[in-house]
Amino acid sequence: MSTHALWPYLIAPSTHGNDSQCAVSARGHRVTFADGSEVLDADSGLWNVNLGYGNEAIAAAVAEAAANGSYLHSFRFENTYARKAADDLLTVCGTEHYARVLFSSGGGVANDAAMKLVRHYHALRGRPERNLVVALRGSFHGLTFGGFALTGEDLGQRAYGVDQRLIRHVTPNDMEELRTLIARSGRQIAAVVVEPVLGTGTVPLTDDYLAELVRLRDESGYLLVADEVATGFGRTGTFFASQTWPGQPDVLLSSKGLTNGTVPASAVVFSHEIADAFTGHDAILTHAETQGGSSVPCAAISAAVAEMHRLDAVVAGRRVAARLDAALDDLVERHPLVTGVTGRGCFRTLHVGGPGGHRLSPPGVAHLVGAVRRAGAIVHPGPAGIQLVPSLTYSDAEVDELMTCVEAGLDALLPTPRPAGRR
Repeated sequence: MSTHALWPYLIAPSTHGNDSQCAVSARGHRVTFADGSEVLDADSGLWNVNLGYGNEAIAAAVAEAAANGSYLHSFRFENTYARKAADDLLTVCGTEHYARVLFSSGGGVANDAAMKLVRHYHALRGRPERNLVVALRGSFHGLTFGGFALTGEDLGQRAYGVDQRLIRHVTPNDMEELRTLIARSGRQIAAVVVEPVLGTGTVPLTDDYLAELVRLRDESGYLLVADEVATGFGRTGTFFASQTWPGQPDVLLSSKGLTNGTVPASAVVFSHEIADAFTGHDAILTHAETQGGSSVPCAAISAAVAEMHRLDAVVAGRRVAARLDAALDDLVERHPLVTGVTGRGCFRTLHVGGPGGHRLSPPGVAHLVGAVRRAGAIVHPGPAGIQLVPSLTYSDAEVDELMTCVEAGLDALLPTPRPAGRR
């Protein structure tokens, strides 16, 4: 019988209760664990601590809201914290295109809400037949039932009874497959939902594919949804990745960096056109959450936006990315197990082949993650490799330290040690 009450996410019960996996504190870019180890975090928490741990301004804002606002909510009410957070978020999204913000409590739930929003919008426009939502194969949109249905990886949706009858998936960056689907089912499609960089494997959508998504949107009438849960708040070189697209999405989803990981929150930001449809009919969207738009997370959102500006974090992240790019390119050239790199900005995947040139297996990935951890850094497992997702506020020395740990982990996979001087 287990003596541990906590059931953590996505690790086998045999590993529960391990003090080396139990964090006790974090500061800057380092995490301290119950076994006494302190390691460099190259995962930004869970891709959400974009400004490093222990940001004092965000902590102070959370404390003030907890003391003076406690639980003020947005369930048939409004509160001043939520009003301010919505205004602050629209300012960085762009008020010329975006009009309204619906707050939520997590990325998966935001995807659920977005699917309700786009279907309701088309119904208001007299097009109730538009109820299909399209996503990309290999995408990740959360593990709530709606987001899980949209997720383009096979993660056991059928075993859990997830309903995917109104979901379609197409191959990322395959324009012909997208055109074929639109030609066949375009009048039924409510929205196409895409991550600018697919979180699994950090695969960026190409400029040509994005241009075609926008062109087909304008031609056929579906809504374009940018799931920027992972890519928002400076992760890929601009405040939001979709700000560089040839046309802006109709809906933008944000989470993770939205509060710098301090409290659960997400946001569904939508255009003037969508807002006008709802206000014109005085229509109520049937979506609400106990913590969505409440005082504490909204205070954290406003503080995180302010800190992004104060720290010039987007520019800082570009500097980190440039140093990371150079180090990764060098590793591709030098290390016999490295087969390539994908991703953009501070959101990268290092692809690794096992001895003999074979694609690294899931057990091999787990072994590599463990080896890098033993060398002193936390990295995220990816498909046949590891993900490197440093905070935007890393120093040059921390990037170099990370790459030293990664190379030590890679060397641990080699059947024989590399000759001295090869690093």
